[in-house]
Amino acid sequence: MAEDIVTSTGIARHGATRLPSVEVDSFNVELKDDEGFLGDRASKGAFRKILDDLRAPLKKNGDDPLGKKSAGEIPKSELDEALVGDDIEAAALVHGAIEEFAQELAYVTRRFLKTKAWADTERIVVGGGFRQSRVGEIAIARTDIILKAEDFEVDLLPIRFHPDDAGLIGTLHLAPSWIFEGHDSILAVDIGGTNIRCGVVETHWKKAPDLSKADVWRSELWRHADDEPTREAAVKRLVKMLKDLIAEAETEGLKLAPFIGIACPGVIDEDGSIEKGAQNLPGNWESSKFNLPASLVEAIPQIGDHDTAVLMHNDGVVQGLSEVPFMQDVERWGVLTIGTGLGNARFTNRRKDNGKDEKKAKKSRD
Repeated sequence: MAEDIVTSTGIARHGATRLPSVEVDSFNVELKDDEGFLGDRASKGAFRKILDDLRAPLKKNGDDPLGKKSAGEIPKSELDEALVGDDIEAAALVHGAIEEFAQELAYVTRRFLKTKAWADTERIVVGGGFRQSRVGEIAIARTDIILKAEDFEVDLLPIRFHPDDAGLIGTLHLAPSWIFEGHDSILAVDIGGTNIRCGVVETHWKKAPDLSKADVWRSELWRHADDEPTREAAVKRLVKMLKDLIAEAETEGLKLAPFIGIACPGVIDEDGSIEKGAQNLPGNWESSKFNLPASLVEAIPQIGDHDTAVLMHNDGVVQGLSEVPFMQDVERWGVLTIGTGLGNARFTNRRKDNGKDEKKAKKSRD
């Protein structure tokens, strides 16, 4: 089956470590300490627990300025407002939670930086849903300050694109550059434990060959966690979303490339199967009998007049890849995505996007 899939997709192997612009040094690493997986200490859930623990003494007296809702029920926008509002106690609670969380994130980041795969990392971008808030941005900035105070020569900063868009835009960097000649857009899929998002990503390749001007032309979101579908029903819905986007793109005159890039949780094997890490997806996606790329090629055999190529990689890797055009001033960099867990990937630039290849980069290092 693996051989059939490789020839049907025709671009590269899924979950590849060698991509057009970078080497993927590691991804989806699960570090542990005595308390369990380190990622659990720097997730959205971890921040909520920290905040609720700080509120607990106040709740006993009925003096919690954030009200009766648990932290998980309070929208990010309300926490952002509390930071700058007139209620000093509410602001103090949120600031306190940010400080404790930043200490945890700094601890986890230090552990990554001390691994062989993350050695000499110069910059780390932080994505995921937590980043898309003022609370998240301050937590990232505070973590950066903590690391620098400890003499770690690394910059920590929020991912540039909205995390929802980054997970789609990053799929552009899975494809070889020749696929953009004659086409102005691709189909992208970002699969998560709660949502599946599909979109048409415009490359704007003629304006910026490094893909720095790429954006999401149209996207569609399905919150599959609410529907609790079977695996087969989820794939069927995904196919419909893609076909609808293809029809819209054709109506608007876009020239879709015959390529679908997929970001998916877990460890992606080269044949397109998922080895582990897909436990939050609908149904059993880790079954040896299931292969999403092959299912999509079967359901959408052609886009325009060309055979469809599908390439799938880990969602943390793909979100990080959206930063490729903006990482050309460093050599080794990584991404952390703060969501239900802590996604992670480390990259080494393989080729400059301005056309200068890795040989020149090596020569300058020598």
